Amino acid sequence: MKRRTLLLAGLGVCLLGSMPAAAQDGLAAIKAAGKIRVALEFGRPPWGFKDDALKPTGSDYETAALLAKDLGVALEIVEVTGPNRVPFLVSNRADVVISTFSITPERQKVIDFSVPYASAVQFVAAPKSVQLNGQDDLAGKRVGVTRGTTGDTVLSKLAIPGIEIVRFDDESTNMTAFASGQVDIVVQEPAVITRVAAQNPAKEIEQKFVIAEFDVGIGLRKDDDALKAYLDNWVRTNLQNGELNRIYEKFQRAPLSEKILSAGE
Repeated sequence: MKRRTLLLAGLGVCLLGSMPAAAQDGLAAIKAAGKIRVALEFGRPPWGFKDDALKPTGSDYETAALLAKDLGVALEIVEVTGPNRVPFLVSNRADVVISTFSITPERQKVIDFSVPYASAVQFVAAPKSVQLNGQDDLAGKRVGVTRGTTGDTVLSKLAIPGIEIVRFDDESTNMTAFASGQVDIVVQEPAVITRVAAQNPAKEIEQKFVIAEFDVGIGLRKDDDALKAYLDNWVRTNLQNGELNRIYEKFQRAPLSEKILSAGE
């Protein structure tokens, strides 16, 4: 009888181990750990980059620092690239992603997002000598883009004959290739285009047209209701008090759009 009881107990443990996991409570885990692990790219100025002293900075970095401060926990940055933001999140190597993370239907099948805390625009840019008035003019052209970004997704879906999409693993490599002439056309955010144009005046780089505009949210794992509720409330509060707009304007040189600001009302 004793042996049978032990066998049944062992079977119960196995069955419990095979049951679906309960809803996550990332908020409680963050507070218990005393830190929040934020996945962030440092190759995407002005969102995330390192200054001349190699100290992390950028609008996403300051947003992450504000979130940690308001949570009352330490900030631990987990460095990522565009393609591995989702894998790092779903494999629990990060608690959240704050890294110019656009809210798309494809990503929402795998992860959740907070309400938008910012928005981003991506332009097609090229030297002045390259005539580009719209997406049809990209036919037969080589276009540099950062792998896994919304710009990459949008460009890939366009039915443009003969376009060659050249993908790079991070923003810095993408823009270096553009500046060095490996590609004559690039998809990128205006602040980055302006900076690279100023660094390479002889190339006469200019923004041609908008190819994508998207909302940016804080990424978190699915079914984490408590953490999502906290993040949504945190974003709305800091839109209302002006903190998120202050951070955005400091680095992006422009205020948040009315669409984003209205989310805090």
